Amino acid sequence: MSTRTERRAVTDGAVPPVSRRELVAVAVVTTAFALCLGVWAMVVPAFQAPDETAHVDAAVHLALGEPWVDPGDLRVLNAVQAAVAQQDGVPHDERSTFSELLAGAPGASGTVNQMTQHPPTAYAAYALVLRAVGYGDLRWDQALLVLRLVDAAVVAPLAVLAWATVRRLTRSPRAGLVGALALFATPQLASIASSVSNDAPVLLLSGVVVWIVTRVLTGDVRSRTLVSLGLVLSLLVWTKGTGLPAVPFVGLAAFVGGAGAATLRTRVVRAAVPLVICAALGSWWWLHNLVAYGRVQPNGYSAIRGPQDFPPGEGPSVLHFLDVSWGTLTRTFWGSPGMRAQVSIGDLLTALLTVVTVAVVALFAFRAGPLRRPAVVLAVFPALLVVVQTATSARGYLTTTEVAATQGRYYFPALLCLVALSAVAWRRLARRVHGRALVTGLAVGLPAVGAYGLVVVGNWFWNAAELLPTAAGSERFRTFAPVPPVVVGIVVACVAVGVVVTVLAISRQRYLAASSPDVGGATT
Repeated sequence: MSTRTERRAVTDGAVPPVSRRELVAVAVVTTAFALCLGVWAMVVPAFQAPDETAHVDAAVHLALGEPWVDPGDLRVLNAVQAAVAQQDGVPHDERSTFSELLAGAPGASGTVNQMTQHPPTAYAAYALVLRAVGYGDLRWDQALLVLRLVDAAVVAPLAVLAWATVRRLTRSPRAGLVGALALFATPQLASIASSVSNDAPVLLLSGVVVWIVTRVLTGDVRSRTLVSLGLVLSLLVWTKGTGLPAVPFVGLAAFVGGAGAATLRTRVVRAAVPLVICAALGSWWWLHNLVAYGRVQPNGYSAIRGPQDFPPGEGPSVLHFLDVSWGTLTRTFWGSPGMRAQVSIGDLLTALLTVVTVAVVALFAFRAGPLRRPAVVLAVFPALLVVVQTATSARGYLTTTEVAATQGRYYFPALLCLVALSAVAWRRLARRVHGRALVTGLAVGLPAVGAYGLVVVGNWFWNAAELLPTAAGSERFRTFAPVPPVVVGIVVACVAVGVVVTVLAISRQRYLAASSPDVGGATT
């Protein structure tokens, strides 16, 4: 298929043009999402996000000019541990600067920092940010908040990517906006995205990968698209190992995209383009691991969790493994922020959200029609993550007797795949029920889950788990949080306004409705 023919295949009529009103709505929901992440950055106490102490410590090591050592060899700085000790008992205006901590608590502790099992990419970026803001002269909680807000800014475009992905797939402006609102329904996403974590750049880069893959699956097989896909994929795998399952996913998508109008040779060449680019640019860290350690992903926990034997008369239990895995995955996918004191939005709610989502996708996303092939390919990425993470967890269980590595956030790289599949499924379901009512219900309910999660988490950490705010909780926040309560209140109000405006835009069918490619022109 010639380049000119391929370009004609990507016609302007394939997707409805974006109106000025829709652009405004997208800008509003993206701003609201960014501000929501900012709220989470301010509300969750320092070092309470998963592994945040280790992430901050790794960044400070590099900011000090230290090398990226072998997995298991990095030790947490005494200065970082001193900062952790100040979190609960020292008012924010009395906390030390990083320079004071480094001078008062020099050297490293005996605690292993497992983060050197990952590429140094994210931490090198953090180090540049710390140096740029003069972190030595900042209180440690101010420096940490800067890093959190940087991560929030990095992940904020995920709302645009969700809109663009769903819109491209369903050809529905309304579905695209609902797809952006779907991000609000996962409090755990907000917590991870607004913490210091190498997951933040993974979220953005994997989101870009899924968006470009969706374009490929819907006919955009131009050379520049495939090259862009290879470049972004390279950046993704240079950031964290959770991006590696995207490699076969991208290869499959490039092979399948435009399959009906291309020869087998052309399809193989298309698949080769992003994979060859990724091999040339993104494979070096993992090849180094194979040569140096004999495995693609070294275990940074090996010095912490050594091999253990099961107690006499006991052995591995499949039921125990599945029970712990299910409970942990569902809880930590939807909403279970915290590290030292983990809080959940509720086992019943997370189980219900999981069952409903999986059931709707399984029943409606893969039905016959033009979207079956794209839907099947999009399902490959989360399926690969399930297989890889389950195998890793099972291997760890058999070796150490602990069911670990079952965090729901490990599936966030494929989050936009899940959003896109859900959009296809819910639109098909809308044909069988009151479509407008269902769409409006989703538009209201999705951010409502996120708001509930924020209330639960905020009250847990600052209000002694009371349902309603108390004077004592407000005073505690005023004393120990890095920003005044009024700042959080103003930002929350702005988020609420943005969400309401987006819901109203979704409900205005006149300019947001568009025909879906597989519902016979129905507007839902």
